[in-house]
Amino acid sequence: MSFELERKQEYTLITIKGEKLDSSIAPALKSELVLLNADGVKFIVLDLHKVRYCDSSGLSAILVANRLCKNALGYFVITGLQDAVKKLITISQLDAILNIAETRQLGLDRVSEQLKKA
Repeated sequence: MSFELERKQEYTLITIKGEKLDSSIAPALKSELVLLNADGVKFIVLDLHKVRYCDSSGLSAILVANRLCKNALGYFVITGLQDAVKKLITISQLDAILNIAETRQLGLDRVSEQLKKA
């Protein structure tokens, strides 16, 4: 698998293991996100610190995660954006709707804040 899941009681951390989030990984990631959602997972941190390239299918997977968490009244945050991926998200104007944290720890802190509000 090109990504790693770390399920905690309150949230799930997904770490992309490769340098690409593209059509070779996005369908499996989307499927996993749907399964997590069906299992009741509402809070997800997606760690992209290794990802140097993302295409439209990768962006689509990110948007699926965001929508599923939002619809479940949860919270989705992406962390560790490399410059090329950050630029793509900005150009796509997705930075206005996505929760972005610089580091994994900041992302986990944001999830903790949201859990206190829930």
